[in-house]
Amino acid sequence: MHSSVVQRAAAAVTAIQPYQPGKPISELARELGLSDIIKLASNENPLGPSPRAMAAMRAVEPELALYPDGNGFALKQALSRYLGVEMAQITLGNGSNDVLVLLAEAFLTPEAHAVYSQYAFAVYPLAVQATGAQASCVPAAADLGHDLEAMAAAVRPGTRLVFVANPNNPTGNFIDRARLRAFAEAIPEHVLLVVDEAYQEYLPPEERWSALEWLADFPNLVVTRTFSKAYGLAGLRVGYAVSHPEVADLLNRIRQPFNVNALALAAAKAALEDEAFLQQAYAVNQTGMGILREKLEAMGLAYTPSKGNFLLVDLEQVAMPVYDALLRKGVIVRPVGNYGLPNHLRVSIGTPDEMQYFCTVFEQVLNAS
Repeated sequence: MHSSVVQRAAAAVTAIQPYQPGKPISELARELGLSDIIKLASNENPLGPSPRAMAAMRAVEPELALYPDGNGFALKQALSRYLGVEMAQITLGNGSNDVLVLLAEAFLTPEAHAVYSQYAFAVYPLAVQATGAQASCVPAAADLGHDLEAMAAAVRPGTRLVFVANPNNPTGNFIDRARLRAFAEAIPEHVLLVVDEAYQEYLPPEERWSALEWLADFPNLVVTRTFSKAYGLAGLRVGYAVSHPEVADLLNRIRQPFNVNALALAAAKAALEDEAFLQQAYAVNQTGMGILREKLEAMGLAYTPSKGNFLLVDLEQVAMPVYDALLRKGVIVRPVGNYGLPNHLRVSIGTPDEMQYFCTVFEQVLNAS
């Protein structure tokens, strides 16, 4: 393509550094000729989809030549019952990533401003930057989590969006109810507070509260969630936002037609209704998390306590050589230098067998370095 065409692209877009996904198993197999590979890089559910979700997808197969329900009625109805919200408050997305981008497109302009935390989900700055809006990346707290007081202070008259991930990715920090409530009260009414609850289902039952409880109190609150993590549907890409109906109406005006495919709609509805599978996914995560924490503590390595399905490990050395050595042994984890954490690796929680194998290989790699 002639360079003059690219030079005329939007400056905000040409400056974007693309999102870096976890390395796919197929790519590593091609590169190194490996057949035994475990992927602990993308916070996926090692159990895969629930049996009920798989059955729901098979039932839809005869209809795959037809467009899906563009309004996602059946899934919205199930979410409405499950969450105790009105269907008019729900916006479906091609993963929660999609609704985060929709929020930026709907509310940000080059004259507007957004706020997010250092070490928060990489999609927040990408979504903001694509609109040409200004942004404040607020330095993290000492525990690598959100400094809510500093984030509230960063809000200004032109601010339109504030992003908070709870639990946070890639650090795993969780903000307690009282602190987040106080933060919501400090955010002006003209600013949308977006609370990203992608890892909500991994919270211990005694801590499993949600900002959804406050929707009636804060018309400027948006809560986003996904079926990619605990529900095991990452490959289908389906998520959603819950907000005031007027906000949802705006998002649905710019949402792409048929942005959630027929398989995803059916699988997500079935997964939502499979509570036994969700409990199993939580239990497997707790077991795997325990195995990994015990090994890290025995090795004297620090990690950030996590309420998600991953741990952020501080190697106290540049992490890329360790990452590369793990790849050569068929283990994919996630380097997070793109988050400004070059000495850390994020390790997703797999099955107990996968975690035992990882611990063995990880110790071998570190001892050899």
